Amino acid sequence: MVLARADQNEGLQRLLEQARSYLPEERVSLIEEAYRFAEICHADQQRDSGEPYIVHPLDAALTVANLHLDAVAIVGALLHDVQEDCQIPNEEIKRRFGAEAAKLVDGATKLERISSRSTDTVVADSSMQAENLRKMFLAMAEDWRVVIIKLADRLHNMRTLEHVEPEKRQRIAQETMEIFAPLASRLGIWQIKWELEDLAFRHLQPERYKEISHLIASKRTTRERYVAQVEEILQKELQEQGIEAMIQGRAKHIYSVHQKIQKYAEQGKNFNEIYDLLALRVVVDTVRDCYSALGIVHSLWRPMPGQFDDYVANPREDVYQSLHTTVMCLDARPLEVQIRTHEMHRLAEYGVAAHWRYKEGGHQDERFQERLSWLRQLVEWQRDLSHAEDFVDTIKDVFQDQVFIFTPKGEIKDMPAGATPIDFAYRIHTELGHHCIGAKVNGRLVALNYHLENSDVVEILRGRGSRGPSRDWLNRNLGYVGTTHSRTKIRQWFRKQERAENMEKGREALERELRRLGVTLAQCKDELLRQFRYDSLDDLYAALGFGGVSLHQVAVRLAGFLAPEAPKPAPPEDRPKGPVISTDIRVLGTGDLLTQLARCCSPVPGDDIIGYITRSRGVTVHRRDCFNVLHEDEPERLVEVEWGRTGAFYPVAIHIEAWDRVGLLRDISTLIAEEKVNMVAVRTQEDGNRGTVISLTVETQGVHQLSRLLSRLEMVRGVMSVARSTDQTRERAT
Repeated sequence: MVLARADQNEGLQRLLEQARSYLPEERVSLIEEAYRFAEICHADQQRDSGEPYIVHPLDAALTVANLHLDAVAIVGALLHDVQEDCQIPNEEIKRRFGAEAAKLVDGATKLERISSRSTDTVVADSSMQAENLRKMFLAMAEDWRVVIIKLADRLHNMRTLEHVEPEKRQRIAQETMEIFAPLASRLGIWQIKWELEDLAFRHLQPERYKEISHLIASKRTTRERYVAQVEEILQKELQEQGIEAMIQGRAKHIYSVHQKIQKYAEQGKNFNEIYDLLALRVVVDTVRDCYSALGIVHSLWRPMPGQFDDYVANPREDVYQSLHTTVMCLDARPLEVQIRTHEMHRLAEYGVAAHWRYKEGGHQDERFQERLSWLRQLVEWQRDLSHAEDFVDTIKDVFQDQVFIFTPKGEIKDMPAGATPIDFAYRIHTELGHHCIGAKVNGRLVALNYHLENSDVVEILRGRGSRGPSRDWLNRNLGYVGTTHSRTKIRQWFRKQERAENMEKGREALERELRRLGVTLAQCKDELLRQFRYDSLDDLYAALGFGGVSLHQVAVRLAGFLAPEAPKPAPPEDRPKGPVISTDIRVLGTGDLLTQLARCCSPVPGDDIIGYITRSRGVTVHRRDCFNVLHEDEPERLVEVEWGRTGAFYPVAIHIEAWDRVGLLRDISTLIAEEKVNMVAVRTQEDGNRGTVISLTVETQGVHQLSRLLSRLEMVRGVMSVARSTDQTRERAT
């Protein structure tokens, strides 16, 4: 305990020294008084790590002070747990430290209750957790300092997360990765963002974290020597041009390296080819010097095409400004260079905290207020969203990567990456979204599932009737809608329609989907009702009708229900002697036998299957509803089988009826290739009156992928119907 006391005193002195660096002495005295009060309140409490509890608020306060927030915010961080954990009345805090500090503590206490309720329960109720997160984001609109205190609180909890039980640890880490790290990013507080991501990644994927840490450490010396050489060359050239600059290397964080490795893997590259693990940062005095330094960098080394971003002329929404370029540097290695002024550097380090004005008589930064319009947008949206889960999904939309879109009048709207013209219409106005019939992007008509890109100029074409949105917009497989906000608005529109109409539409949609997948309602009715928590089929039909449940969700549930988990390997003594043939299907009760898929029904993972023992070819696997199985004369030869490991490809026959036209088969083939599905056979047959029947055989990984493919094939121009082939004239099981 003596050592703990020494650590506390050292921590307090660091906090006070940091506060003195930018606050007057009387405000520093207030901070010390708050610490002494918190120390007394938490005197008999300990953390899960065994440390005195005061270590936690002290660390949170130091994080707040490092962001150069005002004294009241630091006091709020020191006292953020005394109301909840020590039962200190808020009136007492108000009397000792003022109304403003008491309000911050009260706000932080409410957020603390949110966090504990949503993570302490063994099986957390998703709707309660969503409602709690909604309250947290609404509290942000009251006072931003409350949220910065919460981020500081979460940061220290993540630093000590190894002392928490594993299941709770996973939930906290996942919530941190999905909500709190993106929140820090949106606020421009990059120091907190990076550390939260790394800590969450460490607990979510511990083996991957260790692997990347080792890879980075093994090449650190080589990288640092290389960057030091580049620094020397650039510094000399800048000085000759009369530009004063601070140049420093910036190591990429572990989670960002993980993302970089994933991106490179898609391009067929490995870790050894990632040379920009250490970026070069150049900090100069003026904006003019930024562009001059950029010119010098490009004169020294060749810039790589498509790797330049000007966030000085076009600042990001998180108040971040800088010039980014990647050049082919020494030894033909790519190197990222960031150039910014000292003021921009301060903004990048402290984010929203750099704009804070809580001094007596001070005023909020108007430019800063404009950049926080996304929060006001969230507050407006939450009034329209009756379900907290929808609101939390909308929050995740806001935290996605952004693209900046222009209206025809030149106004800029920020949208999540992957947004479509329909999303843009709903962003402008709900009624415009409901009546959207088309869109022009950069003066050219585009499909409604077109993904908007930076600097697109979008004009929405509005219908004159009152038709309303299409149910197809809610089909995720078709890609018409990319944001939860738009999807929620569409569901609300359909929810207002007559229940009978919704039930009829939903019944038709479900029957069509089951028919396409070759599954009967009797097989999956009870499971679907259980999975979606409805008491009757009518309720499920209505939900499908207004979009509360999507066909995509139905396909996912069916795949999980009909495909059993991979079985554990049988003990060695239970295995048959002789050669063992590895397959993707297990014959129950008999160990490994040679199996093959029946061509008459072409089962895939997700189908309910049964085996037929042949006289010379092992076991042939059929769907249970296959014509040959239902009419089998020797039922004693039928055996139970189940799907084994996943990841293999299975042939599926698809029957397409369409109006014949030039380019029909080309369009179908292109779509199948886009879905990364292999087409192994195709046959066409005329059907009279310019009709045609196309029989395809494709290789899929299961019902989930098959459902998406069938949905997209239905959208090809001229196609009337698409379904799995159920040709009963093929060979019987022999």
